[in-house]
Amino acid sequence: MFSSKESFQKNFLKRLEMTYGKTFRESSSRDQYNTLGLMVREYISANWIQTNEKNRSANNKQVYYLSIEFLLGKLMGQNLLNLGIREVVEKGLEELGINLSAIEESEADAGLGNGGLGRLAACFLDSLASLDLPGHGCGIRYKHGLFDQKIADGYQVEYPEQWLRHGNIWEVRKPDQAVDILFWGTIESRETDGKLEFTHTSAETIVAVPYDMPVIGYETNTVNTLRLWSAEPAHHPPLHRDLLTYKRETEAVSEFLYPDDTHDEGKILRLKQQYFLVSASIQSIIRSYRKKNGSLHDFHERVALHINDTHPVLAIPELMRILLDEEHLEWKEAWHITTHTISYTNHTTLSEALEKWPIYLFKPLLPRIYQIVEEINERYCKALWERYPGDWSRIEHMAILAHGLVKMAHLAIAGSHSVNGVAKIHSDILKMREMKRFYEFEPEKFNNKTNGIAHRRWLLKANPELSDAITEAIGSRWIKEPESLIQLKRFIYDEGMKEKNAQIKQARKEILAHKIFEQSSLKIDPSSIFDVQVKRLHAYKRQLLNVLHIMYLYNRIREDSNFTVYPRTFIFGAKASPGYYYAKKVIKLINALAEKVNSDPKVSQMVKVVFMENYRVSLAESIFPAADVSEQISTASKEASGTGNMKFMMNGALTIGTLDGANVEILESVGPSNIFTFGLTAEQVLDYYENGGYRSTEYYHHDARIRQAVDQLVNGFFHETEGEFEAIFDSLLAHNDQYFVLKDFSSYAEAQERVERTFINKGEWQEKSLLNIAYSGSFSSDRTIKEYAEGIWRIKPI
Repeated sequence: MFSSKESFQKNFLKRLEMTYGKTFRESSSRDQYNTLGLMVREYISANWIQTNEKNRSANNKQVYYLSIEFLLGKLMGQNLLNLGIREVVEKGLEELGINLSAIEESEADAGLGNGGLGRLAACFLDSLASLDLPGHGCGIRYKHGLFDQKIADGYQVEYPEQWLRHGNIWEVRKPDQAVDILFWGTIESRETDGKLEFTHTSAETIVAVPYDMPVIGYETNTVNTLRLWSAEPAHHPPLHRDLLTYKRETEAVSEFLYPDDTHDEGKILRLKQQYFLVSASIQSIIRSYRKKNGSLHDFHERVALHINDTHPVLAIPELMRILLDEEHLEWKEAWHITTHTISYTNHTTLSEALEKWPIYLFKPLLPRIYQIVEEINERYCKALWERYPGDWSRIEHMAILAHGLVKMAHLAIAGSHSVNGVAKIHSDILKMREMKRFYEFEPEKFNNKTNGIAHRRWLLKANPELSDAITEAIGSRWIKEPESLIQLKRFIYDEGMKEKNAQIKQARKEILAHKIFEQSSLKIDPSSIFDVQVKRLHAYKRQLLNVLHIMYLYNRIREDSNFTVYPRTFIFGAKASPGYYYAKKVIKLINALAEKVNSDPKVSQMVKVVFMENYRVSLAESIFPAADVSEQISTASKEASGTGNMKFMMNGALTIGTLDGANVEILESVGPSNIFTFGLTAEQVLDYYENGGYRSTEYYHHDARIRQAVDQLVNGFFHETEGEFEAIFDSLLAHNDQYFVLKDFSSYAEAQERVERTFINKGEWQEKSLLNIAYSGSFSSDRTIKEYAEGIWRIKPI
């Protein structure tokens, strides 16, 4: 059906008319999109079935990647690219008067994630399939996913995301494989033949229905599966519940990603989501395993379960529950199987992000799971006591249950065979500081796997012009073996390659400038420096540092007639969690600053500020190829890795950043002259936290630039409601600037001056740009997945 342009056209027209009962001329772009999607699904169906059969019959070990987020974005373009049929489809549609890009644009972003965590999971699935590895994803089929962001009068307003409004052409509903998930109720025990047996009575049942989506590898026959679970009411609802209330609460489990947990109802819903995900996934995996293998005694030798951050940690007690209560194994064997099956990735050093659940909520919602966690905790503390007799402080610190809380990160470490960080510096901080006592107890568990990105999505698809130029220079081997990009080093001084790189960047900047004009009616100069900070909005990511520096430039331009800067466009994109008051104030501040700067005739000649609404995967694909400067300015020690830094680098942007996360490894790769670093080191930041000594007011009083900008937050400089930015002002002075924004300001400003001086020398900038691209191959998720496959999961290509 895709063998030639003519064959495709014939099949496309026939399928469209048969499906919709209308002629091609009467069809809508939605009809055309769905028709093409159905054809692709049919085209890959044989390989999808064959992949599943191979995995079953070969009896090789498989990995299941459990994640609360999968930030997939749009799939049509990537699937066509991976299948090698994009050109045939594009030309065939073009002759029919259809623009393929327009069809792709009509697809909704599958926004089943909040940021780097979910996008990493999506990139990993791409690499698993492209490397022919038996690896599948398990997640939740959120009805709305992350919210759609609108900016109204500078404020973020959230609307439900409607990615399923027109259905999802890529999914296959599998109601025959649904499983029951039990909540609430009581646990009854009885002794049979000298062994305790447990029964869950008066439980409330939710049905988990799987929707399978194909994960298509690049130029390979492997089609893995992403299984997303939808929550539905049971056929026989609980007698003691109001039917409508039960239905509404059930469907809420898979309705929204990250419901507000500032109250108990929200906490219960989040905990329900987490157990729903792991119980449905593990029950399904075990059911499939039993068909082939029967006994679960060797389960850990055939199955690897990977938990992406703490959200799926309940996989540990859930697997224990099945092994103990359904398989009737002894605790010792069940624990051996569980700990040798499960591995855990930590994604943060922020204590508030390491989930802790109040026992008074956890215990009644998950009564049997709580009993198992209690037993795990008791045995774990006993092992600690045997190693550290009398050291109550250490045991209290490491306990899974303490102070009325279930500590999920502690449970993850105790119940897994591998604990990895996601950048070298992050893993070192975990071992030496945040999880030092756990590392001392079981050092063999800890390792590093630096994050990576799907280079076929973020370079080959997002930037086809640059991809073609690279292939013309070094051949196409880099697409399957991204480390081959290093061959581009031979061309960094080649005038023709430098000019081509510059032309491609300029063209992408013009495309983004047009998109910005369409969104905001703001005209920006495509020849200006595109300085970009796009990521989740959080205080530690320090969008505020960027803002204060722009305010300084504004003040300097206004007050000093001799001061000029090379024209620069500062581009922001970010969503703030709906309940994160401070972050939403920063969004308002960015928009207030944009209005101030862009409406000033003198300043706007040199500086423009843009906030791009509703940042998402498809928008990111337009932004990364157009960026000159990549803002990676988190407080050192706080960003576990970052992946945006890698996407910018791969598209030829230069990084301005702290020595944090994967920035450190980018620095090691490209050398200090090809990245603009500044600010405190992680060691210095951690020393301040431990020993004090930082006074933000000292920087406020002794640096006139800082004092002027900070005062402008509250002195009427912005024509906003009085007190609008008082919380930000207080965070810097009254609360002593927790993330060292003022401390790093001067160093950041100096680094920005270096950026400008370098950019003015066009030839030098292009050399640095090409060098960054050349070294970016080592930050592909193909490399990361190979390391996971060999070092943690022990899986091999089939």
